[in-house]
Amino acid sequence: MKRFLAVMKFGGTSVGDAACISRAAEILAAASRKGCVVAVVSAMSGVTNKLIASAVKAETGDRDAGQTLADALREQHVTALDALVHSREKRDSISRKISDVLAEAQRLCEGTALLRELTPRTLDSISSIGERLSAPLVAGALAELGVSTRSIEATDLIVTDSHHGSAEPLAEQTRERSEALLRPLLQKEVVPVITGFIGSTADGVLTTLGRGGSDYSATILGAALKADEVIIWTDVDGVLTADPRLVPEARTIPEISYREAAELAYFGAKVLHPKTLRAVTEAGIPVWIRNSFRTENLGTKITPEGGSDGFGVKALTAMSDVALISLGGPGIVGVPDVVGRTFSTTAAVRANVLLISQSSSQNDICFIVSSADTNRTVQALRDEFSQDLVDQAVEHITLDREIAIVAVVGQNMRGSPGVAGRTFSALGRENVNIIAIAQGSSESNISFVVARKDMKSALEAAHREFGLGLAERHSSNPAPQGIAAT
Repeated sequence: MKRFLAVMKFGGTSVGDAACISRAAEILAAASRKGCVVAVVSAMSGVTNKLIASAVKAETGDRDAGQTLADALREQHVTALDALVHSREKRDSISRKISDVLAEAQRLCEGTALLRELTPRTLDSISSIGERLSAPLVAGALAELGVSTRSIEATDLIVTDSHHGSAEPLAEQTRERSEALLRPLLQKEVVPVITGFIGSTADGVLTTLGRGGSDYSATILGAALKADEVIIWTDVDGVLTADPRLVPEARTIPEISYREAAELAYFGAKVLHPKTLRAVTEAGIPVWIRNSFRTENLGTKITPEGGSDGFGVKALTAMSDVALISLGGPGIVGVPDVVGRTFSTTAAVRANVLLISQSSSQNDICFIVSSADTNRTVQALRDEFSQDLVDQAVEHITLDREIAIVAVVGQNMRGSPGVAGRTFSALGRENVNIIAIAQGSSESNISFVVARKDMKSALEAAHREFGLGLAERHSSNPAPQGIAAT
């Protein structure tokens, strides 16, 4: 009889120090007594930021950046190792692994400083160091509890394309490698501890899945192994109705759909990497979001259907690290293929367009991109429309950084008349001005642009309007099955 299989991912805060790693190991050990478990781990909290900062310093020619980085990370990880692993032999083995990985990081930074060039491929290699340091620590802590375990680098499992910084997995090759390497271990009741965030091309060149990509690693492996569930352990109680830092009345949602979770992630909810659910959607594998610091809380279950509480709106989210680009003027009606040229240009610089709005007169096109994409997108558009700007067919390409997107999400909104009207009426009562509006073709979200200073007021107004903070709306949660009951 096939044993229940869960893939458990632990985020940076869940492996942030020795105490957190010990807690994660206990969760894994308890789960391993009920079925098969695969662990996916992030870097210790803050480590990836340190790695990227050091790489950027090295690019300026700072030859000490690598040494300073290695010293700081060695102290952080060896301190955790000494607290977690008591066997001298095991501790020495993991210590050698830490030293080898840090030596590699130092060499990469020194090479970057020498050339004064930080290529995407090198940045991927430097960024991956944190996960490669944390996986042996988690495996060591798990072994201390008497669990048979093995630390594995995902470069041996997840095959991707060669787009460094945000690689896409190749499903069939990943499935073949995962079955070949992981299935025999699971049959022997070994718990693999795998580096999140990382993959490699078919030729073995290391890639990364993008910041926060360990969530994605977990669902990629869950789909490859046909797991029964994926559990993402983090430092929040699940998916909330809104960001509790902005809306104190926000509550955990017991169950939401893939579509709702994907919309929330896309529009800035930090609890999930935006690509996380792609891998498991076809197989219908449930994904849990749970708090490793409060395991008594059931968290949120993400399923194909998502359940229904009888309300149209399920949650709100917002993102402020964005900018609005506007291209227009009365003359653009006569500019050939202005829309096509605009978005082929943004695509060429790989800018992620989050929202699009166009006036009915076609005099203006405005769209939202992330702040990180802003400068290169504006420059590319000015290059593309340079002659049109000279001829004044296009009068302006302007940029507004002081804006935010707010999204109202719920897959049952389609059958709930008046959601848009209620939303905008609520904002009007708070004197929140709406700059642009867009509704998804799926009708499961309405997103709108407001001034950044009004973001909190807009969220609070919509949250009150739809009663999202009411306890009775969120009082029940589907009972966990199998290992999720841990």
